[in-house]
Amino acid sequence: MPAQIAVGLNRGHKVAKRTLGPRPVKRKGQKCKRSTVTREIIREVAGYATYEKRMMELLRNRLDKRALRFAKKRIGSHTRALRKREEIQGALRKKPKE
Repeated sequence: MPAQIAVGLNRGHKVAKRTLGPRPVKRKGQKCKRSTVTREIIREVAGYATYEKRMMELLRNRLDKRALRFAKKRIGSHTRALRKREEIQGALRKKPKE
């Protein structure tokens, strides 16, 4: 806290510390309801891409590692491939048996 003198380490006026709200960048990456619903509707209407269908087939045959390698080759990133494999496995779990 400044001592209200002109020189030294604690120079300057006494002021109260402002409490600021959270910055907008802190919201980055959070899923909002609107975009989630939009993505679900698009998935219903458009269905799955060809490579996603092939991944489903590999996962049905218990070839998880092969599906991951396939996704990595198509998507280009290991982390994204892991996420995609989880997404497809979740879709297979939700889908009723034919």
